[in-house]
Amino acid sequence: MLETSVVIIGAGMGGLASAARLAARGVRVTLVEKADDVGGKARRVEVDGQLIDAGPTVFTMRDVFDEIFADCGARLEDYVSVKKAQVLARHAWAGGNRGDTLDLYADRARSIDAVGDFAGVKAAQGYARFTDETARMYDILNEPMMRGDNVSSPLPLLWRIGLTRLGDFAAMRPHKTMWKALREFFPDPRLQQLFGRYSTYCGSSPFEAPATLMLIAHVEAMGVWQIDGGIHALAVGLRKLAEGQGARFRMGESVAEILTQGGRARGVRLANGEVIAADAVICNADPNAIAVGKFGGLVRSAVKPLPPSKRSLSALVWYAHAETSGFDLTHHNVFFSGDYKREFDEIASGRPPSNPTAYICAIDRSSDASASSAQAKRERLQIIVNAPANGDTNPYDPKETEQCTSAMRETLRCCGLTLEDEMPHQVATPAQWESLFPASGGALYGRASHGSAASFLRQGPRTRIKHLYCAGGATHPSAGVPMAALSGLLAARKLCEDLVSTKTYHRADTPGGTSMRSATTEPTPSQ
Repeated sequence: MLETSVVIIGAGMGGLASAARLAARGVRVTLVEKADDVGGKARRVEVDGQLIDAGPTVFTMRDVFDEIFADCGARLEDYVSVKKAQVLARHAWAGGNRGDTLDLYADRARSIDAVGDFAGVKAAQGYARFTDETARMYDILNEPMMRGDNVSSPLPLLWRIGLTRLGDFAAMRPHKTMWKALREFFPDPRLQQLFGRYSTYCGSSPFEAPATLMLIAHVEAMGVWQIDGGIHALAVGLRKLAEGQGARFRMGESVAEILTQGGRARGVRLANGEVIAADAVICNADPNAIAVGKFGGLVRSAVKPLPPSKRSLSALVWYAHAETSGFDLTHHNVFFSGDYKREFDEIASGRPPSNPTAYICAIDRSSDASASSAQAKRERLQIIVNAPANGDTNPYDPKETEQCTSAMRETLRCCGLTLEDEMPHQVATPAQWESLFPASGGALYGRASHGSAASFLRQGPRTRIKHLYCAGGATHPSAGVPMAALSGLLAARKLCEDLVSTKTYHRADTPGGTSMRSATTEPTPSQ
């Protein structure tokens, strides 16, 4: 592979994982990122002189990243400081007293006791059965689906799982909604709400997502990790890792066009007209950006366009530096709305929820159960409320944004938490997400996982154009930090398989026949 070159578009988790893996295998990697810093959605914003995490905050499936670093002869701990959380999350409902609050822990037995104290003996027994069932689901799907190739129907997946485990597959209730399945374990509607929320980790409604997504609860139960500097620090570590293997990063530069020759991807043209030739291209952007022509007309047919009705959730996100009172926050906190069904019905109709569930990452708080969480001064907060992915049609003017802010504050107040009135903050709306990630409509997770076939419809690493690959949270296997990284590893694997099988060790050509040296750059006029 030493004579092979690749251009990666985008320095999100998928692009960074691809860059590190390919560079470690001797591929000449050039990564082009339009922003000035790496991370993609795992970015940071400055509020009141403070840097605040502006993207994902929950770090699970650490083994995915241990593998990436080990593949490069390094350790994750050499690049970031990581500590396992003892409290997975704190959950609250309207009422604001301790009886309306439930912590889940890294220790399963402790969580079972906590559920029992919260909702009674039957609830504790239901939770124990739920954890056994979700662990079983994860065991069935981890290798063949989450870490394997995407498949277009259940039959290839059943083959991978094995005929001896068909009963296990049926037990995952693929044709039952998550919400209905949760009733088998939790008669208490608060617990249905808590565990139904895991569907939003991949941007989906628990009332439409398949019960299979309950396995996300097990992913979190296996371990949540707190990184000094947040997920952005992990992205910076991956960049250093890839650069240490020889990858080149071109920051603050946009790709205007993916170039092809002979039906194969041959490199990219930057917005300034410069061409970077390569044997293959990995696009770590929403695949719909390819389909609607954001990377030129030559590759529009490479992937299918995603109809707006199939988009995942978007979000309203507040980045705040604020004093809080009345509620003892931990690092991860969830404040539930009074009517979950109404919340998702409003989102489905294209409206931000009038009574939303709100997630708060209290960035400066520890997830250590033994540590005091008391704060007596302003702290950095990221607050998330689910919203419709209509950022390409709804501008979210100041009046609407203020209404959403008031609704968010009211949810927190009903659960016992007060934010200072004049807190310094910024708000990211679906319209801003669309601006940052074009052709997504603000959808943060790609295609919604609604219906039993949804998992088979996500864009895979290969496209209809040879040597053009997709990676990122909008592609297979799913959204989220570890899943996006797995998508990058899968794209890297398919690229290596394809280039070895076709022995692509030759000079690349631009459209029109001009010969160029692979993995070099030269300015050319825009076409």
